[in-house]
Amino acid sequence: MDIQEIKGQDYSILYDRESATISFQGELSLGGPSDYAPIVELLDEVANPEPPKITLDLKKLEFLNSSGISMLSKFVITVRKKKTIQLLVVGSNDVPWQQKSLKNLEKLLPTLKLELE
Repeated sequence: MDIQEIKGQDYSILYDRESATISFQGELSLGGPSDYAPIVELLDEVANPEPPKITLDLKKLEFLNSSGISMLSKFVITVRKKKTIQLLVVGSNDVPWQQKSLKNLEKLLPTLKLELE
């Protein structure tokens, strides 16, 4: 298993290369674009070889600030430009911010599959 991890004080992000799944956990409230740069680099690294499918698992991400939502939105636009990747976003109905914010990602990428559990 080839797993890459980015860890902060209140969050962790795990990338499982085998399944092209990126799992977010905790509270992600970094300062701005420069603080999100390592995460953006990871997302770009996942999307660049254009795997057939990428899964973003956000079920355990309890909080995401506006800079984080902007980062996710830009990633969705990057995937849209590539045209060959199926993006699956898995969220939780128990996390209040996810229902509204994740539905907005579908507007950026009509082929995005959103699963709220």
